[in-house]
Amino acid sequence: MDRKLKIALGADHAGFPLKETIRGYLLSKGYEVEDHGASSAQSVDYPDFAERVAKRVASGSADSGVLICGTGLGMELAANKVSGIRATPCNDTLSAQFARSHNNANVLTLGARLVDEATARKILDVWFSTAFEGGRHERRIEKIAAIDQREHRERKP
Repeated sequence: MDRKLKIALGADHAGFPLKETIRGYLLSKGYEVEDHGASSAQSVDYPDFAERVAKRVASGSADSGVLICGTGLGMELAANKVSGIRATPCNDTLSAQFARSHNNANVLTLGARLVDEATARKILDVWFSTAFEGGRHERRIEKIAAIDQREHRERKP
């Protein structure tokens, strides 16, 4: 039996309604979903949720992450501060395809003010069905990882 893909999911207040829809959609597709909040549309700080989800993915406790805020940009910026994360905003299916196939992105960020529910479902379908191509792209991902390691090592006291 195949292991279920484990997805860490999070959102801020702007992304909360779309997160609720996405959670149900991912569960209906057979994924295991860890919901890291927010739990309502009351104002919260998106970096808190980005960090929770990114740490789950970076540690290998989750296979992939999905973060939702108003534009997807704040979540992307915060998540990418966690070593080992390659978060990218994808508000269309072509971006999702290339983020996975060329960049081996491991956290998808979505803009709840930019995509509707139907578009979000299409993006998720592409994201989770697209494999990393490797090849020439592997060398580039290794270079990104080397930058990540140097920068995080150099910043530690």
